[in-house]
Amino acid sequence: MIQMPELRFLLGGDLDICRMGFGAMRICGKGAWGWPNDRARAGKVLHAARDGGINFIDTSDAYGPETSEYLLEEFLRPYGSLVIATKGGLVRGGPRDWTPDGRPAHLRRALENSLRRLHTETIDLYQLHAIDDAIPLEDSVGALADLQREGKIRHIGVSNFDVDQLARAQKVATVVSVQNRFNLIDRAHEPVLNACEQAGIAFIPWYPLATGDLTRHPKLAQIATKHRAKAGQIALAWLLHRSPAMLPIPGTHSVAHLQQNIASQKIHLDAEDMATLNGLA
Repeated sequence: MIQMPELRFLLGGDLDICRMGFGAMRICGKGAWGWPNDRARAGKVLHAARDGGINFIDTSDAYGPETSEYLLEEFLRPYGSLVIATKGGLVRGGPRDWTPDGRPAHLRRALENSLRRLHTETIDLYQLHAIDDAIPLEDSVGALADLQREGKIRHIGVSNFDVDQLARAQKVATVVSVQNRFNLIDRAHEPVLNACEQAGIAFIPWYPLATGDLTRHPKLAQIATKHRAKAGQIALAWLLHRSPAMLPIPGTHSVAHLQQNIASQKIHLDAEDMATLNGLA
């Protein structure tokens, strides 16, 4: 019999967080560019996330750019028990431009600016957003380790890393999380998930609902009907059941959709459900 998954995770050994987090990319304008059309609505979503028990919020200086961090500061500070995770290492020249910049000088400047926008002295989890092929990843991660020693970063994470790259990063710093693309039908980074689980570090799947594409799968719809749930809720419940290291961060600009995501934590998938869902990839 499959047990209900544990819904808490001790990030970095000292931050007790809800495994269902919130990804703050979609509170910006379309394509994570610019300000939202309805700023007050973005604030209502953020308040609903906190009121719904979510205490892990993931963002980046590239979302907006900068907009998401400003909105978090505007609507959620003082943060209290919230764990705010942000990223640096991607720069935006336009809506479709995501250019890596892993230079230590850039990462230091990016971190300092995130501290200013979020109005905090320490970032709970600061993640290298992507590897810059022009810079040895050891130099980029090493810059974050320097900032951690200065007290400006509490914990270090990485994003869009494979297993070998993670191993290299772990020789330079204590890495407590990896954020890679992963969902019910896209499991290319399953080896990274397995490595995270073995090491006791968090795996944060971005694109957990594939922007709704996977929710139209007929077998997923059948399981959703069985549980009187939405297909997207089943996809999120599967992530929580798949590994205790998994920290989904679905994003939305809708309070109703957010509440559905939060409710997915209560769905108990049985062995038959899991066998069916595991076979969808």
